[in-house]
Amino acid sequence: MLDLRRFVRDIPDYPQPGILFRDITPMLAAPEALAAATEALAKPFLDAKIDIVAAAEARGFIFAAPLAIRLGAGFVPIRKPGKLPFDMHSFAYELEYGTDELQIHVDGVKPGQRVLIVDDLLATGGTMEACCRLLEKCDAEIVGCSFLIHLVQLGGKERLSPYSVHSVLNYDQDDGETELSAQNEFPNPTV
Repeated sequence: MLDLRRFVRDIPDYPQPGILFRDITPMLAAPEALAAATEALAKPFLDAKIDIVAAAEARGFIFAAPLAIRLGAGFVPIRKPGKLPFDMHSFAYELEYGTDELQIHVDGVKPGQRVLIVDDLLATGGTMEACCRLLEKCDAEIVGCSFLIHLVQLGGKERLSPYSVHSVLNYDQDDGETELSAQNEFPNPTV
């Protein structure tokens, strides 16, 4: 089995001092690593009868499209305001210094469809929680959330309870982790 950690580059003090950034671009540039990452994201859901793979822009899109193909499902993008041209559902949520919003086309996910949400990174879980709330507005059945990297000590998995959370690579304090994330700054979403 391919060791995917070899394809994650640690960049200290980026984007600011004290932050350890997990750079996945070496993984994306290596076809065998990208294929192995996609397969690892899909593995727990191969028999779950997923109808739709959804992801928030932008890095989630990288894995969502090939994952949807692997699962025989459709792909539905979750976007920031002003990016979708059709009628949409919206979900606004609070940030430390304001609000943000996610949107999805009203016909992107039909009531009762089985949805897997994917992203490259689980930190505090704020963005993924907002995705879950948005898909709940669509009356989707959220089968689970799948992540390439999980920063365990930041509590995102607990925040996403009761949803099933799968992660391929887990980094925690034993890894010398001092990582922060832009998501760290944001409290819980609100409806």
